[in-house]
Amino acid sequence: MSARSSKSSSLSARHSLKKKARIESPKSLKTKVLATKAKSNPHPEPKPEPTVFSKVKGKERAHTPPPTVKKQKKLSASAVVSDPSSSTAPPTSFKVIAGSYEKLLYGLEGTVSADSPDYSFNLKPIFIFPAHVSCIKSVAVSPQGGKWLATGSADEIIKVWDLRRRKELGGLMQHQGSITHLEFPSRSHLLSASEDGTLCLFRARDWAVLREMKGHKGRVNSVAVHHSCKVALSVGKDRTLRMWDLMRGKGSASTKIGKEGELVRWSTDGSIFAVQAQTTIDIYSTDMELLHTITHPSRLHDIKFCKRVEGSGELLLAGAEDKKVSVYDVPQDRTKPPTIVAEMIGHTNRSMTSVKAVDTIRVALPEGASRPPTTLVCTISSDGKIRLYDLATLPASAKEKTQLEPVTEYDTKGTRLTCLAVGDGDVAAPAANGKRKREANEDEDGEDDEDELGSHGDANSASEQEEEEEEQEGEGEYEDDDD
Repeated sequence: MSARSSKSSSLSARHSLKKKARIESPKSLKTKVLATKAKSNPHPEPKPEPTVFSKVKGKERAHTPPPTVKKQKKLSASAVVSDPSSSTAPPTSFKVIAGSYEKLLYGLEGTVSADSPDYSFNLKPIFIFPAHVSCIKSVAVSPQGGKWLATGSADEIIKVWDLRRRKELGGLMQHQGSITHLEFPSRSHLLSASEDGTLCLFRARDWAVLREMKGHKGRVNSVAVHHSCKVALSVGKDRTLRMWDLMRGKGSASTKIGKEGELVRWSTDGSIFAVQAQTTIDIYSTDMELLHTITHPSRLHDIKFCKRVEGSGELLLAGAEDKKVSVYDVPQDRTKPPTIVAEMIGHTNRSMTSVKAVDTIRVALPEGASRPPTTLVCTISSDGKIRLYDLATLPASAKEKTQLEPVTEYDTKGTRLTCLAVGDGDVAAPAANGKRKREANEDEDGEDDEDELGSHGDANSASEQEEEEEEQEGEGEYEDDDD
C-alpha cells in the first residue's frame, strides 16, 4: 500500500467511508470520540497510480503496483546497525499509545519537568478516536523519532498512521486473520504476525510487502526481533519456537517447546531470551539451552527486559493478574536464578484488575539535572489506567523487596485496554546538508501547517526532504522478495 497516496485515492475498498478517521486534539472537539471529514487539498498533487483490488476468499485485498525504484542490492548481515538505541541520546519527551477492546486508540504525550526538589512526570492526551471496526490487538511505534504508528485489529487490517502529521496513511490487508503482533525492527521496516500463521515484513517507504514468511501451523502469538535486526524469534499455537532470518526472509530453525508460548522477548544485550506461557517464564541462552524456569504466583500477561538505572545488570518485568508488576533481577552469572527485587504497585484493588501490558523507555531529564537519564516503565491495566513508574527509585542493591509507586497516571474512565507501545517524542535533528529539518507542523515554505492542529492548512503536503532521507536509510537493509 503506498504511504504517499493523496486523499483522492482509495485507502481500501473495505473502508472507503465518506468520513475518514483522523487523529485530532481532544481540545478541538467537544466529544471524546473523534472523526472528522477529509479536507480537500488546495494544491492537488499529480494523481498517483490507482490501487487495484481483487476478491480473495470472500473479501477484498489490495495489490500495490510495483514501486518505481531501483532494485536493492543484496548486502551482508553486517551492514545492519546492531543497536540503534546505543548511538542516540535519550529523548526528552515520549509518546504512549494504547489500544482497547472498545476500538478506541489513545495517544498520550509524556514529558518531564523540574519541580524542586525533584522531577515531575506528566501524561497529556493528544488524541482519542476509534481506529478500527473491531477491537485493537496490537500497536507499534517506529523508533528514533516515532513518526510511524501501526495498529492491528481483529478486523484483519493493519492501519498505518503518520504521528507527526496526525493522519491515516492507509490499511495493509496482507493477512487473512486477526493481527496478533506488530513491531518496527527499524524506522524503515514493519514486521507483523497474524492468526493465519504468517509473518510479513513491510517496507515503510511505500509499505510494500518485502517478505511473507510461513512456517507456523496456526496462530502466531508473539514475535521478538533481535537488536541486530538480523533475526527474529516467534512462538505460536503449534507449541514451537521458530527463528527467522530477516535478511533473507526465511525460516532458519525451529524446535518444539512442549507448551504454547504466549510471548517471546530478547534481553537488552541479545544474549538470552524468555518465553512466557501461562504462569511460567523459561529463560534460554542463544544456543537453546534452558537456563532457568520462573514460576509466577499468578497468570502472566506480559514480560519485558530492561537495564537498571542504578548499578549494572538486567531486570525482567512481569505484569500479571495479581494487580502488580514483579521486578526480577537477572544475574550476569547465568547459573544463578532470577529473584524478585521489587514490585510495582498502585493498581486498584478491584477483584478483576490485572496488568495487561508493560513497556519501557529511556528518557533524558531536564537540562541541568542532578542525575543521569532514567528509565520509565509504562503499564496498562484492566481498570482503564495508564501508569508510569520511575526505575531510578529502585535501589542498586536491596536486602528486602522494594515497592515502587507510580509517578503519574492517566484514567481512561473504564476503557478495557488491550495493548501498549511507548515511543520517542519528535526529534528535531539537522539534515545531512546541514539545513534544519522542517518541523511536523511546517509546510514546505516554512510556515505552520495549521491543518495538523485542527485548522485549514494542507494536511497532504509532505516533507520531501525527510522522506528522501528515510528512503535512503531503508535502502539495502532487507532483500526484496523476487521469488
